[in-house]
Formats: sequence, structure tokens, C-alpha cells
Amino acid sequence: MRLLQSLLVRRLKKEIRTGHLKVTFPGGDEMKFGEGVGAGVSVRIVSWSWLRRLVLDPEIQFGEAYMNGGLVVQTGSLYDLLDLIWKNVLTDRKRKTGIPTYVRKLLKVLAQFNTRGRSVRNVAHHYDVGNELYRLFLDEDMQYSCAYYAQPDISLKEAQRQKKDHIARKLCLEPGNDVLDIGCGWGGLALHLAEAEDVRVHGITLSSEQLNLANSRACFSSTPENVKFERRDYRNLDQTYDRIVSVGMFEHVGTPHYHTFFRQISEHLKPDGVALIHTIGRTDGPGATDPWIARHIFPGGYIPALSEILPAIEDAGLMITDLEVLRLHYAETLRAWRQKFHDNIDEIEALYDERFLRMWEFYLVSSELSFRYGVHVVFQIQLARQQGSVPLTRDYLYASQEAASRDMPVPEIEDAAMHQLPAE
Repeated sequence: MRLLQSLLVRRLKKEIRTGHLKVTFPGGDEMKFGEGVGAGVSVRIVSWSWLRRLVLDPEIQFGEAYMNGGLVVQTGSLYDLLDLIWKNVLTDRKRKTGIPTYVRKLLKVLAQFNTRGRSVRNVAHHYDVGNELYRLFLDEDMQYSCAYYAQPDISLKEAQRQKKDHIARKLCLEPGNDVLDIGCGWGGLALHLAEAEDVRVHGITLSSEQLNLANSRACFSSTPENVKFERRDYRNLDQTYDRIVSVGMFEHVGTPHYHTFFRQISEHLKPDGVALIHTIGRTDGPGATDPWIARHIFPGGYIPALSEILPAIEDAGLMITDLEVLRLHYAETLRAWRQKFHDNIDEIEALYDERFLRMWEFYLVSSELSFRYGVHVVFQIQLARQQGSVPLTRDYLYASQEAASRDMPVPEIEDAAMHQLPAE
């Protein structure tokens, strides 16, 4: 075990150059790493067993150690610790990885082979843990995707509204359009489009919890006749639409199914239609899902590179009419979620055990930093089947917005709407 400790010490001495980290090892030894400036962060590894796991497979065991109490942050916060690690270790894109990571990359296709049944289970794992949790850290409209910070220092609520407006402009909506929302979540985007743009929206999701709340919200909306929510797989579509939008769902499709996904869009989009895919993406080429995230947060999930997406788009007969890369917008969104999570920690503690809270905290912090320092961004890919389906220039995306929808307040979810309707 002392050999493993020596290996970890050698690595930390080499890699921790900025900041200050103190580690207390299981035998009681204390060592400091870094330049020693500032208060720094101090941690304790509680046992030799946890030390062994951290040394042999840090990608998954670091998160496991924190959520299970094997790694205790004694001074500073989890954010301080992960911030220090990102700045010193994880920003090196040429950094070599070990055998466990190499094996995970080889097995990527199997891990993301998301059949219809497996997709339902994957969605339930994350989205059916209870709507109350999401209400306590998301904005009032329960938008669980990257907001759009058109101006700095705006509220999360306003940034999410700007995201919805930005997407609406990219869809080039016309009154009376039939719109499909793939992965509609709790219905916020669909309800916004129906009310602000006078369109009919068909939202589909695989989550029972999301579906029940979306249907309940529709009953309280001003245009209940213009929205329809149902539990349906994107592979089971049976009509065509003027517009198709998918926000934050493509990460759950899985690389073996990319061609199927875009063929479905092509086949169910009217000839002059427009589609908009909003997805997290990676800028450094194909990779593998973080194993801790895959185990505890998003089983079957994967963040794609453009080089993995584009062949499937081309094969489906679709053309890219606009591509925008949102940088740091998700980092700011996650920062706001993390702050609200901590602001409501007492209410969340009443719902879940301590292990769950540490797991969710690790997820929010590590995700924020992966967008702030790492290679993760958001791709907004506008698609069409015909050249003339969208305006000739991009001016329509950024023109001054005087529409009434801009002034329309985001409706907070009424208490009555939080009560679940019977599952279908």
C-alpha cells in the first residue's frame, strides 16, 4: 500500500503546479502539493482500499470516493478541489490515459446500444427520480438544458427565456405550423412556442414523471388545444411536421443510432420544413463517456463530436443551414443550478439521503467545470431539406425583438400542476 501512496505522491508533485493541495493519507502522513499560495484545499483519504481504487482507476473512483465518503474534503469545497484538479491536470488534451479508459473506448458502441427498452430504462434512471428535485434547482419553467446568456449577469430565468426565443427564431416559425419536440422534458419549450408563436406542438418523452407534469401544465396553459404530450420513442413517429426541434435529447441517442435518428427527422419533416438540434458536443473529436457519469447519472449517454454527427446528417439527405457553437453558456447555466441547489439544500435533504446529495453535487460541479475548462460546448444545428427553407442571411437571428413574447412572463408552475396525473 505504501507503494501506491508513493505513486500518487509522485503524480501529484508532477501535476499540481498552481494552487495548494494538502492530502492526508490513510496511515496519517500529510503532504502538500503546489505552490502553497492561498488557503488551498485539504482532503483526507479514509482507507487504503480507497487509496488503491483512486490510484488504479481515478476516472470513476474519484467520484465514487466522494459520494461514498472515501474521500473527505476538510478545507475548502468540492468546487475548490475539482477546480484545482481541472486547472492542473485535466486541461492537458494530450494527457495519456490508462488501460481502463482505453477499454471503455473500445466498448463505447456496446455501452450506447440504446434499444427502445433500454432507452426507457436509461431515461427513468435520471429523469424519474422525482420532479420535486428538479424544481428545486432549475428555473421556474424547469428548463433542463443550456441557457442563452445574450447579455452578461442576467438571471437564469431570463437566460432560459432567451434560449427559447433564440430557438424559436432558428425554427423560422409561422402561425399554424405543426411542430414536433423530441425529448420535450416537462413541456416548457413546447408551451412557450404554442403560446408565443401560435403554433401546434407535439411533445414526446420517455419519462413518465416528465409526461405527467407536462400534461398537467398544459391544462393550466392559455392554449391547451395547441399542445399535445405523449410517451413515445422518436423511432415510432407516424406523421410529418413543418418544424422539428430537439433540445438536450441527442446526447441519449447513442452513436449506433445516429443514422436512424436523422433519417427519422428527414422522413417526418415536410419538404420545406426546418429542424433544430441542440446538443452538448465535444470539440476534441470522438471520445468515451466519463465512466462515473455513465454509471450514476446518464447510463447510455454520450457527448458527440461533430465528426460523428455530420455523416449521419448527410446520409439522411439533410443539409446544415446554420451551425452555432455556444461556448461557456452551459458553464454559467450550471453555476446557477449549483447555487440554487445549495440554496435549497435543506428541502433537498428532506427528500434524499446524504449519498445522493453528494452524488448530485459532484455531478453539478464536475459538469460545470467540464464546460468552463474542458472541451465541452453546445452545438445548435439547423437543418433543412431545401435550400430556400431559411432566410438568406443570419440577420433574423439577432434582430431587435419587440414581440409580445419577449415581455410575456414565464409562468411559474402552479402547485396544482405539480400533482401527478395518472400515468398512461
